[in-house]
Amino acid sequence: MGTRVRFEPQGIEIEMKHAVSLLDAARRAGVPVRTRCDGKAGCLMCKVDVEGDERLLTPPSQPEMRKLGVDSTQGLRLACQVRVSGQEGAITVTVPEDPLKALVRRQLAEQQNDDSLW
Repeated sequence: MGTRVRFEPQGIEIEMKHAVSLLDAARRAGVPVRTRCDGKAGCLMCKVDVEGDERLLTPPSQPEMRKLGVDSTQGLRLACQVRVSGQEGAITVTVPEDPLKALVRRQLAEQQNDDSLW
């Protein structure tokens, strides 16, 4: 047994038997996590919300703490910096929707609402 990582809202679960970053775990599971800095804590695009047993995760690194500030105490982590331990247990990672996709989705919904008025 290893660390079970469930990615939401996709509902995809993967088991990691050794230590890897959440970004690598997401990639292995086929879950898109936005990033531009290739894992160097430079872009803040891979911010995720993590719930579950904190002992299964590495503590926030100095670069991660500098980037997130107080957010690191509220469950927000940088997927490129936090690593799962591979020990037995489970965590849930919520990946926020891409802002561009969210904007397009909202505009399409508004357009459908406008069309239904005619």
